[in-house]
Amino acid sequence: MEKRADIELSFQLLRMEPVVQLIFVYNSELIRHLKAKTTARWSNELNGWYIPCNEFHPDRFRKEFGEAYYLRATKQNADEIIKRTKERNPGQKTKLPSLLFKDPNGDFEQKLGQFRNWMLSKRYSEQTIKVYCECLRTFFRYCHEKKVEEIDHRDLVEFNNQYILANGYSATFQNQTVNALKLFYGRLEGMQLKIEELERPRRAHSLPNVLSKEEVLQILRACINTKHRTMLCLIYACGLRRGELLHLQPADIASNRGLLIVRQGKGNKDRIVPISDKTIEMLRNYYRMYKPRVWLFEGQFAGQPYSERSLQMVLKHALEAAHIKKPVTLHWLRHSYATHLLENGTDLRYIQELLGHKSSKTTEIYTHVTARSLQKIKSPFDDLQI
Repeated sequence: MEKRADIELSFQLLRMEPVVQLIFVYNSELIRHLKAKTTARWSNELNGWYIPCNEFHPDRFRKEFGEAYYLRATKQNADEIIKRTKERNPGQKTKLPSLLFKDPNGDFEQKLGQFRNWMLSKRYSEQTIKVYCECLRTFFRYCHEKKVEEIDHRDLVEFNNQYILANGYSATFQNQTVNALKLFYGRLEGMQLKIEELERPRRAHSLPNVLSKEEVLQILRACINTKHRTMLCLIYACGLRRGELLHLQPADIASNRGLLIVRQGKGNKDRIVPISDKTIEMLRNYYRMYKPRVWLFEGQFAGQPYSERSLQMVLKHALEAAHIKKPVTLHWLRHSYATHLLENGTDLRYIQELLGHKSSKTTEIYTHVTARSLQKIKSPFDDLQI
């Protein structure tokens, strides 16, 4: 990547439509990143890049560009743009997105640091800590005019309606925000937000995404690199989560017993998963070739675990090579493992143990996508003589 660039965000009117202009010195890498990650486009009228206001998502933009680049924002044209758009469309409400020029009020960062340390002491996972802190920062940035102690239930309702729903964010993000606020405010005294009034959204019941055995085979065969193929094979062969795979150590393979030990998986639970002779032989071939020291799958430097991002890229390249257009993620392989076990007649209770699910209800979602039972059902349409 080229030298870091300053990006100035500014409101402008383009053909009487409000847009966010992106002002920066020419940077080819930044332009490629903008094209890949946003709907940014070039305007000869502005002589620069812009994103329509209704397509600009502040937190997504900050996540993609906040660390790699220096972000600056100005509000100088906002009032004039709102005034002119109201004159053009008197009955239309004009609301411009936040340009990230307001940080949370008061001593939020100090409280967030204390909250993060508390979560660490309670042994919350790194991913949970990261997600909860990001949710809190987003919420308090939205409520920047108030101190942490002054926020009440009305602010949460407004945040839900004017930010989450207006920007089309998921129910999962909404639920994570409520969870984070409950945990955060549960430790504070003298606050106006009543944590017992915080309600989670109705949970969506989505079916797991499952690949056919033929599609799994295509993906695995598309990996030419031995390490890459072994990682993807092991996820499918044992139904592992991404983090569980990357935290495996050579000692976790009990080849003499035909078992793989998953240590401190989701919920800080250990579990064992059976591995076949075929899988053990694959791992032995891999071990002889790469000789890992600390982690079973190490990155570019010995002793360091393979990165999550690199593993995702492994799958992406395999999908491209296999000419599979579905938006497959690593977790699809885990879903496919469970579904194929169920189709092969494995008892649901065993599958629950193999996946490390706390509740059997979590495992029962696979009964809705297994083809073995569904294909036996005869539609009444078949009895009609048409």
